[in-house]
Amino acid sequence: MDLKDIKAIIDLMKKNSVSEFELEKEDFKIRLKRGINGGTPAVATDEAPGLSYVPPPASIQAPVATHPQTPAAASAELEIKSPMIGTFYRAPSPEAAAYVEVGTEVNPDTVVCIIEAMKVMNEIKAEAKGTVSQVLVENAKPVEYGQPLFKLRPT
Repeated sequence: MDLKDIKAIIDLMKKNSVSEFELEKEDFKIRLKRGINGGTPAVATDEAPGLSYVPPPASIQAPVATHPQTPAAASAELEIKSPMIGTFYRAPSPEAAAYVEVGTEVNPDTVVCIIEAMKVMNEIKAEAKGTVSQVLVENAKPVEYGQPLFKLRPT
């Protein structure tokens, strides 16, 4: 990854109001984090020379549900989460039908959506067997890494 790619990621973060980005490949890892109110991004890496390493804050935790759920209901459904930041698309083109709808049965290899990142269309697969019970993101909206996209009832 060169400086041009890093600048493109920073521009994409600004455009989509993304505050944090992390990418890990075979021998390369980079983490970008924007400051408060869109301030200067902090660049952290443990492989790239010339860039300082900023350890992740210890206070980051998984989001807590704001409404109580029964343990059975919480464990009954799986979430298909975004593996990257980018723009979420439900169909391969604007004229095409959505990959999946509520009630669609999927297998681990079923493509459920596309996420566009840096002009690359990435097909996202269900990675589980089940029935789509809920679509959590609107078409053509930005998504962040780890953001739930769909809920799936296992079969």
